Amino acid sequence: MAAFGQRKAQRLARADASRKGGLDERAAPVVQLLNGRARFCTTSSCSGRLVLAQGSAADANSWEVQKKNCTWLMVTHETCTKDDVMTALEKATGDVVLKFEPFVLHVLCQELQDAQLLHSVAINSGFRNSGITVGRGGKIMMAVRSTHCLEVPLSHKGKLMVSEEYIEFLIHVANRKMEENTRRIDRFYKCLEVALKTAISANNSPSQETENRSVYIHRRKRKTIQEQDVHTSLKDHNEELEPEDDTESNLAIFAEIMI
Repeated sequence: MAAFGQRKAQRLARADASRKGGLDERAAPVVQLLNGRARFCTTSSCSGRLVLAQGSAADANSWEVQKKNCTWLMVTHETCTKDDVMTALEKATGDVVLKFEPFVLHVLCQELQDAQLLHSVAINSGFRNSGITVGRGGKIMMAVRSTHCLEVPLSHKGKLMVSEEYIEFLIHVANRKMEENTRRIDRFYKCLEVALKTAISANNSPSQETENRSVYIHRRKRKTIQEQDVHTSLKDHNEELEPEDDTESNLAIFAEIMI
């Protein structure tokens, strides 16, 4: 716990190395919610964005290689218009790709069960490409990711390769994806709040379970004494009492063992 807390403090003390230099407004509530819990530490995030990226690669496979050297002609975390894209394309001199990149979040977790909790919330909120990785040093990372991306080439060596009508269609598709992305973030935040509260309640429950178990045992003892008294009384009258199979009590005992 102490080691994780120290690692978290060091991580959060670092300067933001992103191009923006700070949290995206839409991602901030989720990041703050997680960092407010001792067992989690966010390491990177993006609320989702529309990007016109210019690079020297002509195909999708080699584009990833040149990603670090690409130029952003336009970037927005909101919906956009065809005019926004056409204005940005006027500056194109190389190969330009229109991208929609959905919400992404990376979270360092103290224990595997913490990562599993986040993973369950992410999947149920629509982020079905989410996953957990465990490093050799035991570092547990949970990544919240989605599959509703978009990546379409628009120009080659500065020359527009598609019609404006097609660009308008692409913007419509990308904007719908952005709106769905926003709904998923909101759903993730609300589900995460509930999950964290439930986890805290579960962690605080053993004392209550012990108390309930003590009361249960006390009642069982009292019931056993009463049954023994009845049994003795019946024996005095030369009557035999068959042992009662208390199914409900046996199930209760089994449930307590499982807990």
